[in-house]
Amino acid sequence: MVGSFAVGKTSLVSRFVYHAFSEKYLATVGVRIDKKSIRLGERDVVLMVWDLAGQDEFDRVRPSYIRGSSGHILVADGTRPETVDDAMRIQQALAIDMGPLPVVLVVNKADLTAQWRVTNQAIEDLRAKGWYCVVTSAKTGDGVDAAFHALASMMVAE
Repeated sequence: MVGSFAVGKTSLVSRFVYHAFSEKYLATVGVRIDKKSIRLGERDVVLMVWDLAGQDEFDRVRPSYIRGSSGHILVADGTRPETVDDAMRIQQALAIDMGPLPVVLVVNKADLTAQWRVTNQAIEDLRAKGWYCVVTSAKTGDGVDAAFHALASMMVAE
């Protein structure tokens, strides 16, 4: 899980792994690791989910945290369009460090429709460029399982 600060990475992991959501914001320091087993067709897959501290323009993802990873979920905040641009920059850096890996772009906070500023057209444009995009809400759970299952499917297909 990578993305800018306060996009909902930890909340997405909590929703996926523990089926829980908290309104309290606690910044991740370093990395938090969780584990969850899922079923993909006839196959059981164990996901080790690394929730990395938020990145900004002055902070790069630490290679030691991502070395050996099999895929990434990039998280952006639908109320802050600049976080989509941040996610694109993070992905470019990851591709340089790690080479091509499966990636799912998650645009989170769909429950905040009044403040939503990433347009459907912007998401469709990303999809047209080949991005696998999922709109999610860590608060309601919408799209969360779909995002993790999509990434897991891409990783086992490789």
